[in-house]
Amino acid sequence: MNTVKIEKGTTRLIAHRGLSGIERENTASAFIAAANRSYWGIETDVHVTADGKYILIHDDDTKRVAGVELSVEGSTFAQLRALTLPDKDGFVRGDLVLPTPEEYFSICKKYGKIAVFELKNRFQKEQIREIIDIVKHCDMVEQTIFISFSFDNMADLREMLPEGHAQYLYYREITAELVEKCKQYALGLDVRHDRLDKETVALLKEAGVEINCWTVDDPKRAEELVALGVDFITTNILE
Repeated sequence: MNTVKIEKGTTRLIAHRGLSGIERENTASAFIAAANRSYWGIETDVHVTADGKYILIHDDDTKRVAGVELSVEGSTFAQLRALTLPDKDGFVRGDLVLPTPEEYFSICKKYGKIAVFELKNRFQKEQIREIIDIVKHCDMVEQTIFISFSFDNMADLREMLPEGHAQYLYYREITAELVEKCKQYALGLDVRHDRLDKETVALLKEAGVEINCWTVDDPKRAEELVALGVDFITTNILE
């Protein structure tokens, strides 16, 4: 199995949860698979655990990826880390575990990839500060794009890290009000791809709001978005 190649022009591709079209999402295996290919960035998701630590997983519970149902935010880091995940073919591999932010950032840094780091759910201000400290400790501030569906997360991040690169995750209709909010907080927009057309892309470009879009796995749609001039495409399998 391999990636599906497209003509991407100047649009930069981001591997969604690592190369999740081939490897188990949000594992070191998926991150390294993406890192060894031409992706510009590697995206992942971070949750806070019950004991105030941080772990990388998309869902609020572990059932889909691990086959065992634990609440992520209701479990300790040790409980979550002890899970061994099955590969996409169902074979349980001892090396597939839920990673730490530090492990993810070390892979991005080693391979020269941009880290696209999603803050899942609403974080407390102190937790956002701790995450920023982790990124700083890993010497990855300039190589990280912070993303979140919580605008409050983005506003707090901007207050604490004025120079940070950040994009607001969004799936609703693109409005002039939304564009003004992005401009006010110096945020790009990471939007569901079916919200983008010639008019919305033009609106965002005129306002100077960079455009990321998710999750695009159809080559034809990806090439349409490239032709529209989006800055980034987040994908599971395209390259």
